[in-house]
Amino acid sequence: MNATKSVVSRGKAGVPPAKEPAKPYFTEEGMKFLRGLRRNNKREWFEPRKPIYEHEVKQPMLALIEAVTAAMESFAPAHVRPPQKCLMRIYRDTRFSADKTPYKKHVAAWWTRAGLEKTSGAGFYLHVGAAEVVVAAGSYMPERAQLFAIRSWLMEHHEEFRAMLDDKRLRHRMEVFDGLPLSRSPKGFPAEHPAADLFRCRQWGLSATLPGEVALGPSLVRNVVERFRLATPLVDALNAPLSAGAKAAQKPLFGLY
Repeated sequence: MNATKSVVSRGKAGVPPAKEPAKPYFTEEGMKFLRGLRRNNKREWFEPRKPIYEHEVKQPMLALIEAVTAAMESFAPAHVRPPQKCLMRIYRDTRFSADKTPYKKHVAAWWTRAGLEKTSGAGFYLHVGAAEVVVAAGSYMPERAQLFAIRSWLMEHHEEFRAMLDDKRLRHRMEVFDGLPLSRSPKGFPAEHPAADLFRCRQWGLSATLPGEVALGPSLVRNVVERFRLATPLVDALNAPLSAGAKAAQKPLFGLY
């Protein structure tokens, strides 16, 4: 009788019941891991705790990405990608950095636009750390050709771009992030132009920093989605000149491949 109960409790044919799928938010155990990583950013600490990272941090993050992406199908379909493609590695690239700590202190995701995967373009960003949740959208440090394309677009569309930045609902939830402006207008862009302050920038976008406690409950998905939705017109605008350039580059020369 006891043996029968044991088999039943383990499921059919004695197979252990499957684990419940991860929820799209984090547990106290996951946040504890991130706090520990912030204090002990070294392989000797991380490796023995890697199963905790996989189960309590990576899996909830993938579930969160999946839930956010499902919502994005209605307002940013060009940015819909598999969760594994959005998830960023927790391992830092230390080859060219004076900071040799091996891990990021947060888990992050980036939703790039279809067709701009290799050059990134403007997109949506999310990271969860021990003390904060950062939600951002825009073009972060674009490469030279993209810088030129966006600046050229701003010369003609600066008024509508400013209107997007000044949207009351958007600015209630997000702030314009530092554009890392140049001290003078870049070559070929007149200093007296009304968009001069915009094309001196080297990046354009918005971000919101929420308390880490937000990551612990079901409202996390809503907090991310509502900001992504409001920032979509700005992301689309920044991608407009980049998408046009990408399509032109893909056209066959003289109709031949």
